[in-house]
Amino acid sequence: MNSNTPHPLEAKLRPLPRWIFMSRWLQAPLYLGLIVAQGVYVYQFWHELVHLITMMMAKGGTTETEIMLIVLGLIDVVMISNLLVMVIVGGWETFVSRLELENHPDQPEWLSHVNAGVLKVKLATAIIGISSIHLLKTFINAPSMDDKTLLWQTLIHITFVISALAIAYTEKLLAKAHQH
Repeated sequence: MNSNTPHPLEAKLRPLPRWIFMSRWLQAPLYLGLIVAQGVYVYQFWHELVHLITMMMAKGGTTETEIMLIVLGLIDVVMISNLLVMVIVGGWETFVSRLELENHPDQPEWLSHVNAGVLKVKLATAIIGISSIHLLKTFINAPSMDDKTLLWQTLIHITFVISALAIAYTEKLLAKAHQH
């Protein structure tokens, strides 16, 4: 038997690895759904912005706290939208297919070195940013919140921070091990 001739069992199994590899395309509808969800956030942003402008144009009772809470809500929507972009673009590039944006002038800087580890760290830091906005909104409304809510939101935020640090440290160790 020639060394280039595939083993009969190997020839029978070739379709299975091919099907397994093709199964990554089952994620395509998930990413398309996230694009639709991002459209919902764009609508939410404009709805909140119109509310802010309408509130400012109305005479009387707009307080700085009310304005700050709406602006923090707008920032929150933008940060969640940024998170969606990272998941959609980075996830597609990492798990489905290359986007082939190497020479495109608008290619995000982070996309050139994205992998599952980098994506996890970026997502963890984005979640911390979103959690920070929610925590700030809670503290602004602290007089109307009960102590239990304040405590739990703070603990959840600290958990996000510790988790992100652990993920980043693990990725750093894995990168060092890969270099050696």
